[in-house]
Amino acid sequence: MGAAFPLAVLALWELLSRGGVLAEDGFSRPSRFFVAGAKALADGTLLAQTAQTFGAAAQALVIATVAGVTVGAILGLFRPLERAAQLTIDALRPIPSVALIPLSLLIFGFSREMSAAVAAFACFWPILIVTTAAVRGVDPRLIEVGRLLAFPLPKIVLKLALPAALPGILVGIRVAAGIAIVVTVTTEIVTNPRGLGYAMTMAAESLQPDLVWATLLWVGVVGWAANWALEKLPIRR
Repeated sequence: MGAAFPLAVLALWELLSRGGVLAEDGFSRPSRFFVAGAKALADGTLLAQTAQTFGAAAQALVIATVAGVTVGAILGLFRPLERAAQLTIDALRPIPSVALIPLSLLIFGFSREMSAAVAAFACFWPILIVTTAAVRGVDPRLIEVGRLLAFPLPKIVLKLALPAALPGILVGIRVAAGIAIVVTVTTEIVTNPRGLGYAMTMAAESLQPDLVWATLLWVGVVGWAANWALEKLPIRR
């Protein structure tokens, strides 16, 4: 059922392109960009570019998850510390991640780390906020049990707080996964000569709209697959 709408859009797109309503220099026919995408898959270029983009996005998501969950769990357990950090968080969170591209370029040069650093900054905030709220919502009696058993703080966090808050934390990670892909592709379009974003830029400069559309749709398909995989992760509630 979910495929009905996009298929209808593609069919209408094809009809309008063949009828001359949509200019083919910008709106390539679906039949043509599917052929262009199949050729790019067959010669391996699209798969290599996908590995570059999603490798950087995955690296960014791992960094942001480790940092965001760690800091969020601590802030969720200690309200005074959360209040003390609120000003810093409120000052840093509105900074657009793309504003860090020049700085990241100076530090890492043209590399996967450059895209991953910018995307990790963008992914960190939703994971931090969701983790803080999820840990704060854990039954206080559960934390009190850990303290009565004289558990050290790391053990309370790892054995009690995080497992109880895991369903909420995974929501933040799913949101961050989409952000990681968006920001990584953006850095490749703007400045980093690698991956799917750079491929779309080169195709546009070469006047190949069919390849631009094929690559763009491929980003959506692979992103959907990554989100579906995150949804299917087993969670013990």
